[in-house]
Formats: sequence, structure tokens, C-alpha cells
Amino acid sequence: MFKPDLLVPVHEFSRKTIDFSRQIAVMAVINRTPDSFYDAGSTFVLDQAVNAALQAVQAGADWVDIGGVPFSPGPELAWEEEAERIVPVIKAVREASDVIISADTFQPKVAQAAIEAGADVINDTTGLAYPELAQVVAKNDVHLVITHSLAKPRTIYPRPTYTDVVAEVREYLSQKVQVALDAGISPSKIIVDPGHDLNKNTAQTLELTERFEEFANLGYPALAAVSNKDFIGETLDLPKSERTLGSMVAATICAMNGARILRMHNIAESVQMVRMIEATHGWREPAYQIHNMGDVNPPAHPERSQSN
Repeated sequence: MFKPDLLVPVHEFSRKTIDFSRQIAVMAVINRTPDSFYDAGSTFVLDQAVNAALQAVQAGADWVDIGGVPFSPGPELAWEEEAERIVPVIKAVREASDVIISADTFQPKVAQAAIEAGADVINDTTGLAYPELAQVVAKNDVHLVITHSLAKPRTIYPRPTYTDVVAEVREYLSQKVQVALDAGISPSKIIVDPGHDLNKNTAQTLELTERFEEFANLGYPALAAVSNKDFIGETLDLPKSERTLGSMVAATICAMNGARILRMHNIAESVQMVRMIEATHGWREPAYQIHNMGDVNPPAHPERSQSN
């Protein structure tokens, strides 16, 4: 397993601390949009969005990512309307939980409203398309996720080409990190994301996955957003509803290559995956040990100790 040399391993959020040298955070996806990629608007209603977020926390999520506008091309949404979608969800989740909350937005005014509602992180999938966003993040001393993408927000980028997709994405992230630093954002508040599927075809995204350590070694916690994406569907010839196993494998590959945040839809399964990885590397103790431990600890659960 690749262990990145992080500039700042321990990150402080408003109500939670994560040591990324010993922990992989599971980020739950909550889309309050009528046309979201995966759930097709099932959490567009306020109560459903809040309940989905709190159910994810109950299932073990460390983090919930709340968005009001999809990345996919489409008409621009006024910042006021986007804020109306996500701010009530953020407020309700913050009142009920200490979970890390990120607002998935590229709009500076939406980001400010989200932070005031209780967001710890701004997750910008456009790589600071609006540089003022960095100033909002710096002023409020919250975290920023910097993601690689090429298109202007909500526009089509029909056929992305790269000479070396990993090298070019890595250089882009390095440049955007410098923009963030120049704006006054602390290195302890920066997260990078190579942007699986964002302005990349399936072959390019598979290469990002296989060489993920080249992003992890930038020195900042690296996020992998792989869950149920098209590169999994195209690789396995499966619809969105059948991509869970492929998502788990892709997330595991990224984690083994240094990813420290996994943005996922299927939270219970993702938490089990992450805890196995952490335990295998000695970062987490098993929940209990009784198998072949009879001389020390007689089995309390005989039915659980029948491994062959």
C-alpha cells in the first residue's frame, strides 16, 4: 500500500479531526437536484435529502457532500436558487450531527451561504473556475477540495485529449493548489481530486485510477470520486444500478494507492471496505478476536468461529 507523505497529516474540521496518515474518510453523496446523475432526483425533496444524509451518518459516513447543481452540462442556475437547495439541508444536518459537511459548489456566494449554515468544506468540481471562491474559503478558514476539470461550469467538453493524462492532471492540480495558497488558504485546508470521469473518457479515467499515487504524493489528502460512474459502467457493461461491486474495487485501488477520502453512494458497504483496509494496515483494531484465540479468550460467539 502506498502511504503518501502528507504535508499536514492531521486535519481539523469544525467538529471532527481526521488523521489522514491513519484513516480513510468515507464521504456520502447527497444531491438535492431534480436531475442528479445517480439517484435521479430521489433526494430533491428537503426532508428526503436530510434523512438520506443522517442515514449515511448512521451507516458510518465520516462526511456528507451536499450539492444543488450537477456537474453535467445544463442551464446555469441562479446562485440564490442553488443556495436555497443546499443551505436548509446543511443547517438541518449540522444541528443533528458532528459529521463533516461539504458543499458541492463552484459559486462564491453559494459557498459563503453554505459556510454560514455550517459547512466545513467547499467541494469545487471546477478547479476554481471562479477565483473569488478561494478568497471566500480563505476568509472563513474552511477546507477546499480542488478538482481537475477542463470545461467551463455546466458546459460540454466533447472530446478531451491528453498526451499523458496523469501528468497533465497532476500539473493542473499543482497550479490550482498554488492559486489557493496565494489566496491565503492554509496547506492544512487543501484537498485534491483528479476528477474521475470529469472531462475524461473511460480509458483516461482507468489510468487515473491505476496511477492514483501520483496525485496522492502531491502532499495533500487526495479524494477519489469513483462511485457508480460511467467508467465503471463502460468497463463492465453495466447500468448504474449494478455498479456497486465495480465501485468498491475502483475505490479500493485508489485507497491502496494513497486516496484518503472516498466519495461513495453505498455507505454501509463502503464503510466495511474502508475498515478492512485500515485494519489490514494496522490503523484500526478488529472489532473482536476469537478465532484461534481459545486459550486466551473462549469464544463468546461460537457460531462466528467456524472458519475453515
